[in-house]
Amino acid sequence: MLAETLSASILGVDGALVRVEVDVAFGLPGLTIVGLAGSAVQEARERVRSAIRNSGFEVPARRITVNLAPADLRKDGTSYDVAIAVAILAASGQLKRAPSGVGLLGELALDGAIRPVAGGIALAAALHDAGVGEVIVAPENVAEAQCVTGLCVRRAARLADVVAHFSGVRTLAPAGPQPERPARRLDAGVDLADVIGQTMARRALEIALAGRHNLALCGPPGVGKTMLLRAAPSLLPMLDDVEAIEVSRIYSVAGLVDRRAPLLRSRPYRAPHHTVSTQALVGGGPRLRPGEASLAHRGVLFLDEALQFRSDALDALREPLEAGSVAIARVDGAVRMPARFTLLTAFNPCPCGWLGAASGACRCDPQVARRYAAKLSGPLRDRLDLWVTMAEPRWTHVRHRDARETSVTVGERIRAAWQRQHSRQQASNAELAAADLSARLGFSPGLLGALEQRGRRFRLSPRRLHRTAWIARTIADLSGASQVDVAHLDEALHYRPEAAS
Repeated sequence: MLAETLSASILGVDGALVRVEVDVAFGLPGLTIVGLAGSAVQEARERVRSAIRNSGFEVPARRITVNLAPADLRKDGTSYDVAIAVAILAASGQLKRAPSGVGLLGELALDGAIRPVAGGIALAAALHDAGVGEVIVAPENVAEAQCVTGLCVRRAARLADVVAHFSGVRTLAPAGPQPERPARRLDAGVDLADVIGQTMARRALEIALAGRHNLALCGPPGVGKTMLLRAAPSLLPMLDDVEAIEVSRIYSVAGLVDRRAPLLRSRPYRAPHHTVSTQALVGGGPRLRPGEASLAHRGVLFLDEALQFRSDALDALREPLEAGSVAIARVDGAVRMPARFTLLTAFNPCPCGWLGAASGACRCDPQVARRYAAKLSGPLRDRLDLWVTMAEPRWTHVRHRDARETSVTVGERIRAAWQRQHSRQQASNAELAAADLSARLGFSPGLLGALEQRGRRFRLSPRRLHRTAWIARTIADLSGASQVDVAHLDEALHYRPEAAS
């Protein structure tokens, strides 16, 4: 006898519908799973057998074949356990009919309890996109599944509850709305007012976060590079509804979401250690997990001591910085994961850190210092929109803390600039294309001529020229101006690498 149920599989950070087909036929007793099933799926044979038996049902002493379709899609994880068990019970006649139009997600314990699975938001969204209107999940996955609008979510603690529901013995009531927790901003632990001096670097950070531009801070040890960039979380606006679903789906797949409150509202702020591997930074590995670049999507990726990172890991960020996504190819296909983030970097100019400093003499051989700086390749440097070389602050700055703006004040300006960008072009300034350089966005013909003249004078690459224009647009947004003028353009040019060196 043949039966079919519906489940879903994780593919990158998205889900894909999986049809679980079970055939129970005469032959030697056994349970075979086909359809490019990974090791965790193959182990489901023992989990399903024990769960069925310990739930009061019988495992048919026949040849059982389980096909996970489509067969050319690799299946990993434990989300198919419940669907396989229900299909076996339906195919063996212990359940009158197989459920139709209902998705089943969950891992089975040996005693028949249903355990949560990672990626609940992506799995539920895949079922909904395929036209499935109802899903049964473990109690811990209910809040994640309810993030998908228009999907009826039912909770089941045990396999026996699912069978009773489909048999009409006991109905699983739709889960009620989860209480919404108040959105909390990430605790940065650092306020901008705590940073001594560094007026230009503070201004560059404000511009970078307001327009989602990439920023590099270079300077000797102890001048406040790391401290300044650690204040970024307190300056970022909260995620809107669309962005919150997008980011929460990534964190759900990575298993980093709080299942009681899975909808993230604070923008991600990721700060990996410099020993991170290339796969951990951009994603990949045997199970194609999202890397730090994808986990920083719609937020900030902070690389402290950036020149201590592996050169190949740094260069792997070139494509995400340009395209806003990471493409990972495998023999059996390619996966694209979102990775549109603001890159913040901090590093010393040489191994000892004192090259060009007033209070310390550099002890590095010139060739060693050049090799150290070369870890940041030319193409990656060209993608860093703002570049500031920080010097040691004067002691007079220490006594005037009240004159330094707080994160609350600067954060309000950044939020206002974001609102102007969204109302004007529904995107950040950093996401604009070269074709958008027009009067509609506040660039007059005279300003475009000035931009071209300065591009020739400073020998800017086309990418650098356009990014300078978008930085000028952000500076105008911060000042509340609808038109970009020459003063905005000249300030933007101060942050190019050649001006900072």
